[in-house]
Amino acid sequence: MKMKHSLLYGINLIVFFFVCTINVQAQGETADKKTKDSTSVKLKYGLRVGADISKLVRTAIDDDYKGFEIVADFRIKKRLYIAGEIGTEEKNTITDYMNISSQGSYLKAGVDYNMYENWLDMDNMIYFGFRAGASTFSHDLNSATVYATNQYWAPQLTLQETKEFNGLLAFWGEIQLGLKAEVLTNLYIGVNLQLRFLASETAVDNFENVYIPGFGKTYDSSRIGAGYGFIVSYRVPFFKK
Repeated sequence: MKMKHSLLYGINLIVFFFVCTINVQAQGETADKKTKDSTSVKLKYGLRVGADISKLVRTAIDDDYKGFEIVADFRIKKRLYIAGEIGTEEKNTITDYMNISSQGSYLKAGVDYNMYENWLDMDNMIYFGFRAGASTFSHDLNSATVYATNQYWAPQLTLQETKEFNGLLAFWGEIQLGLKAEVLTNLYIGVNLQLRFLASETAVDNFENVYIPGFGKTYDSSRIGAGYGFIVSYRVPFFKK
């Protein structure tokens, strides 16, 4: 009889211990789930639209330049954004040998990848981006001095009549490196550096495209260009996940 009671007591003790273990484990899993839920962050998805303030400042202080650019991006994954820019530029290039007015519009489209790991609900970016760019533009050759070796003792030949070159096109690839910081809710300030590689351009007889809107100065026939931007933008949040 004692043996029977001892056996039942042992079984009850094992069952009690087993039930307690399951209960503790379940409570631990619930606590872990609550902890994860309390620290999980939902990312904002929406259209972020802004302007390049550097072009507006340059327009205000440089009499030979006018420009305006709208920028936008949209998050498609945690770190990946589709992005683009659209704008217009007018630039007077004046040297000792020529006076050229260039004007046109451009479009750039591509992607940005955020390399920065945000803390909690921060929404900042240190990003690497790529753009494909296209520009349609025209030139007015206001005046030019033509150098010729047989005019050593005479004044150099000067063209005073304005010549127009319309319907010009250019295409390029662009690499961007920049950052964006959320300074207020959904309001961002950013800067970027741009390195461009000219793929093709419309050739003009006896004339070079000294400035391409969106691409910039061609640096004496070089196919490499550079630029920068200072961006202020606002995100319209569509949803979070």
